[in-house]
Amino acid sequence: MLKVFVDSGSSIKQEEKEKYQVEIIPLRYSFGDEDYLDGIDLTIEEFYDKLIQSKQFPKTSLPNLADIEERVNQFVQNGDDVLILPISSQISGTFNAISKLFEGNNKVRVVDTLSVAGGIRLIVQEVNKHRDESLEQLENRIKKFIPRIQILAIPETLNYLLKGGRLSKVEWLLGSVLNIKPVIGIKQGKVKVIAKKMGIKNAMNYIVNALKELRCDSNYELIASYTYNKSNVEKLISITDEKYQKQITSYDNLIPSIGCHWGPNAFGYIFASEEKN
Repeated sequence: MLKVFVDSGSSIKQEEKEKYQVEIIPLRYSFGDEDYLDGIDLTIEEFYDKLIQSKQFPKTSLPNLADIEERVNQFVQNGDDVLILPISSQISGTFNAISKLFEGNNKVRVVDTLSVAGGIRLIVQEVNKHRDESLEQLENRIKKFIPRIQILAIPETLNYLLKGGRLSKVEWLLGSVLNIKPVIGIKQGKVKVIAKKMGIKNAMNYIVNALKELRCDSNYELIASYTYNKSNVEKLISITDEKYQKQITSYDNLIPSIGCHWGPNAFGYIFASEEKN
């Protein structure tokens, strides 16, 4: 039997484990001397309240490697194959750390998703369609699927991306002073500025138009992501073509390890492009 692990950077919540058929590895974060397990110790609402009120920017850290090794080995000893899908290696050291744990173990495959949050959800959905395949076949399938994942998001404020080192000081100044809204995405596993638009309305229109231009695949969920407050993402949905609205089956309030970099009231879409012929 296949067991699939993701870390909490997938933004798959503990209560969604059965829906996605996954085990979740909690990342860790801290405010000063206070340490927390991502998605476990604080509710998402408590985390964002703390983020807004705190003068300290939270630091994220690797998960408990000994716990991961024990959990995975229990499944291996039961005869299961284990597929582990951590957050992008370009964003976190989790992939490299877990890979070293299971080097040479042909019952365990660790795949660099080069993605985050809803992008990993889409990878999991793709894996779940083909759970009868071998680990090697699944890895090849995932690597072929990854370039199709599109992540487009707009932060309401750039302060958190700057504090977290995800945005340059020049980009922060342009956005803050001139009201230039960057549309942020993930390319080759890294956080990138995809486009720069004057004002939030133009940035929203860019994302809406991208659904058509990037050929959003109707066979996959269109994930509406947000942080803290869904009012911005609801505005985005309201100007989205009805045929794409039908692909939105749920909202994803980003989990702390990801949301801390975006700050409150960020929003966007995550989807898969159609496969190229």
